[in-house]
Order: sequence, then C-alpha cells, then structure tokens
Amino acid sequence: MSVLVYTESDKGTFKKTALEVASYAKTVADQMGTTVTAITFNAEDTSILGNYGVDKVLKINNAQLEAFNANAYADVIAQAAKKEGSKVVVVSSSADSKYLAPLLAIDLDAGFASNVVEAPSSTSPFTVKRTAFTNKAFNMTAINTDVKLVAVSNNSFGLKENSGSATAEDFSPSIPELGVKVESVDKVTGQVTIADAEIVVSGGRGLKGPENWGMIEELASVLGAATACSKPVSDLGWRPHSEHVGQTGKPVAANLYIAIGISGAIQHLAGINASKVKVVINTDPEAPFFKAADYGIVGDAFVVVPKLIEKLKAFKAQQ
Repeated sequence: MSVLVYTESDKGTFKKTALEVASYAKTVADQMGTTVTAITFNAEDTSILGNYGVDKVLKINNAQLEAFNANAYADVIAQAAKKEGSKVVVVSSSADSKYLAPLLAIDLDAGFASNVVEAPSSTSPFTVKRTAFTNKAFNMTAINTDVKLVAVSNNSFGLKENSGSATAEDFSPSIPELGVKVESVDKVTGQVTIADAEIVVSGGRGLKGPENWGMIEELASVLGAATACSKPVSDLGWRPHSEHVGQTGKPVAANLYIAIGISGAIQHLAGINASKVKVVINTDPEAPFFKAADYGIVGDAFVVVPKLIEKLKAFKAQQ
C-alpha cells in the first residue's frame, strides 16, 4: 500500500524534480500512514532518495530503457504500482512525465490530477490544489478513483529532507515492445537547464540582436541561472528554440524569473506565470509585463544589466 513515486534521472544522476516529488510522496505517505517506494531507471546511486523520505527503491537496470520511451515507462511504472499495491502514484511535471502520465493513468485506471502545488488537503476524499487557467487561478480537485495519479508542478513543493535510509531492490519487469528505436541523443552540457533551474534569465527583442546576448549569459553565470528567450527571438534565429519559454515553448516555474527586453505578450506570460518572483527590465513603462511583475525597472537594459552584474559580483565577493 506504499505511495509510489517515479524519480527521473539523467545519465544515472537524479534530477532536482526527482527529489521534489520524493518529498511530496513522503508527505502524502505520512498523511496516509504508509511508506514511500521509488522506481528508478538506470540510476547509479539511489541512496540519496532516503534523505527525501523514500523507504524502498525498485531499481531497474535495463539497456533497453536507457532512452526515455513514454509507452514503455508507463507500462513498467504500472507494473511497479500493482506489485506494491500502491493507491497513490506521484510523478513530476517535466516534459517526459507529461507524456507518460496520461498513459499511466489509463494503465492503472486512475484519476489524474496535473499541476498540483500542495500536499492533499484531505485524503478521504483525496483532494489536491491545482493551478488552472494558465496559472491565473487555483482549483481544488477530488480524485475518487481507487488509484490516484498526481503530477506535482515544478518548484511548487520544494525539497524537504528527512533523516532516513532507503533499501534497494532489483526490479525486473516485463519490457513491452518499444516501437521506436533511439539512435542517439544530443544534449547541451555544462549549463543549467531551464527545467531544473531555480533562476532563469530571459531576453527578448529589446536586446536588438544575438551579438548582445553576452550580457544575458554573464548575468546568468553570476546567478547560477539558466538562459531563455521569448518566441520572436527564437523565430529570428538569435537563440535556439530549446530556450524559447512561454505557452508555445517551455513552461517555467522558477523561483526567480528575470525578463530583459521582453514586452510580455499573453502567450509568454502564460508560460512563466508559475514562477514565484518575476523581475522585468524594459524601456517601455507601458509594457504588459510590468502588470504581471513583482519588481520592475524602467530603463535601458544596456545600462541596467551591466550595473546589476557589477553589483552582484561585488556582493558575491564579500560572501
């Protein structure tokens, strides 16, 4: 009857979202008076999961599952849930989990609540708080099915350490027909990814050209942040489409989102609205972004940003 949590990893190392969903699963398990079981795919050191409330780890080491496959992963996670008798399954809101969650819900005949931001307010009936209308509102959703599937919004619950340890058990499920063969995967290395970043520095057309992106990258480097851009910037080819954030790009739920030279079209705001603190730097005081921002600076980015970098470097040098 344990709560089952799918903990994502990349090249054997757990992502930050894996620790967040483990923390969430631990809270749910405490409410229900049960334990937490995590399922991992080709992860190397699983002991860290014990620090976030996991009691048992089902370890899958299978070369066929090195590359993410939504159908196969959903099938395998469903097998784990049935093996453990889990009535609650927790996943993240990563791009991968958004693909597999609907398939997993079908496999388990489970009610599915996405974009969950808090621990259940009640476990009978099982009721969770979710964002709605592109993060402009919240709703309370009751899941009445026997098995419940919950997808936790990134950076909404946080990491909550627990003093404990997790036992590990090899798990060898039947692997379904994959259908698709992944020949290779190319990823940018040495940079903070938008999905895992707590701070995102984003630039728009106000930067006037790709040759001016150095100050965005320098500010991001000082803050330990990921870099992003608006849709027009990626459409113009100034930055890769992988950095495009917004409703039609990657969603951002950072602790701090800094928008530089971005006017704030509704599609952009919809994609970053889940960020906790939003800062905008723009020369136009009527830019829509100022209405959505927590802090705003009306000024020339080419003057403001270098001064901000200078002050941040001086501050860090004193630490």
